Amino acid sequence: MSNPSLTNDTPFVRNYAREVLQFSHGRDVWLYDTAGNRYLDLGAGIAVNALGYGDRRLARAVSRQMKRLVHVSNLYTTPPALELGRRLLDIASPVGREPFTAVHFGNSGSEANEAAIKYARLKAFTEKGPGHHRILAFENAFHGRTMGSLSATPKEAYRKKFEPLLPGFDFIPINDVPALERAITDDVAAIMVEPVQGEGGLEVLNRDTAEALNRIGAERKILVIADEIQTGLGRLGTLFGSTLSGLKPDILTLSKPLAGGLPLSATLVPASVNDQVEVGDHGTTFGGGPATSAAALYILDRILEPGFLNRVQERAQELQEVLERLRGRYDWITELRGTGMLRGLRIDLGDAQERLFPEIIPVARNQGLLILRSGADVIRIAPPLVIDRRDLQRGLGMLDNVFQTINARRNA
Repeated sequence: MSNPSLTNDTPFVRNYAREVLQFSHGRDVWLYDTAGNRYLDLGAGIAVNALGYGDRRLARAVSRQMKRLVHVSNLYTTPPALELGRRLLDIASPVGREPFTAVHFGNSGSEANEAAIKYARLKAFTEKGPGHHRILAFENAFHGRTMGSLSATPKEAYRKKFEPLLPGFDFIPINDVPALERAITDDVAAIMVEPVQGEGGLEVLNRDTAEALNRIGAERKILVIADEIQTGLGRLGTLFGSTLSGLKPDILTLSKPLAGGLPLSATLVPASVNDQVEVGDHGTTFGGGPATSAAALYILDRILEPGFLNRVQERAQELQEVLERLRGRYDWITELRGTGMLRGLRIDLGDAQERLFPEIIPVARNQGLLILRSGADVIRIAPPLVIDRRDLQRGLGMLDNVFQTINARRNA
């Protein structure tokens, strides 16, 4: 690889890394920087680019709509938004405890979860009165960075500088049913859960906890919010991640892959929630715009094509097999995490962990491979869902080379 196109001269707020790659274009599962280097992407824009890069049919669908109409605000609607809303309700309703009857469109996963929090508190306030506003979430969860969704995100590094956050949020260990039972009191409005904790180490919600959530929700009239921002729309080899554990949510949130890289989110609610909402209780300026809705309709068409999810499941099985081999090859890979096409390798390099774990991603980048991290010690693999067998095997071979480099440094 020639010198990568790195820059530390950006006009951006210092939220992000000081040195970043500049990409010029992409094709399939490959990205190209402005110096001409190419990178195999096993991160998919943080699980956004389900169809990879350079999909001309997606570009045509958006271009056609933009030539007709780009924006009308939430004072009006358009045919793409109406069709998208109806299709999402149709395909998601079998997942819910009740059928979903209404959708709120936003622009990001954080906004989708903000809407879910507001609707949950609105329902509790309307039906039970003031004081029934408490939200439970799970340790290591990540629900977003805006002030409401951040309040449901327990990681201290994300929260500390911005406190006080919204009151009324408490956290319990995931997959600990007794702890969940103890946390339930009359003032709980909702419980938020990810089928797989995308940013928190890729812990998977187990069936026992899902069954407990379903039972508690029904018996105690507490809403269960499934944050499917990262797990929805095929990432786990199923249309929705909730089905893997049998979770039956009352509210479902979607975003990352929904519009193929354009900003769009959806918060789906049943009639029992929607009936409590009045005009002005919530809103958005850009959410569900005609161009992003047109993109999402195309994405749904592709994911719902016969055989698409079967191919995702086949790639996921191949991914599982190679990751198991890597775990057997390196004793410092201590655990496989996640499921489907959202997988992780937990790394414990012993005394060298603090020095070498942060080197894994830049070493991969310098070898032409893009990967992610999740939590404090997990390397995350989340390729575009359209990756073929050859590119997947090639990428995992590159990952093995990265680990060989790390292993050599560890043993030096």
